[in-house]
Amino acid sequence: MNTVTIILLLLVGLAAGFLSGLIGIGGGIIIVPALVIFLGFSQKLAQGTSLGILLLPVGILAVLQYYKQGYLNVNYVAIVSIAFVLGGFLGSKLALSISDEKMKKINAHFC
Repeated sequence: MNTVTIILLLLVGLAAGFLSGLIGIGGGIIIVPALVIFLGFSQKLAQGTSLGILLLPVGILAVLQYYKQGYLNVNYVAIVSIAFVLGGFLGSKLALSISDEKMKKINAHFC
């Protein structure tokens, strides 16, 4: 895994975590397209990796199926997950500092 790949994975995790913390989205809306577009993942590899990131607790059976078929990169899951946690923290801090009215406007732009 090269430095550019690691940086891209960190950026994907930060963006997904930030938007998750800010307005409650992230996984399939941010991670899957970013992995396909920016890192050249196949759709199935991107979906399996996204599920791996969001694994606990609800996605474990789906993740195992993707993993068994070779559509999950555990190293990528770990990197994006770490960045996702940080991004989620930062996004939630921002969201909690913004008025409800402004949050409704921000949410309307994403959803």
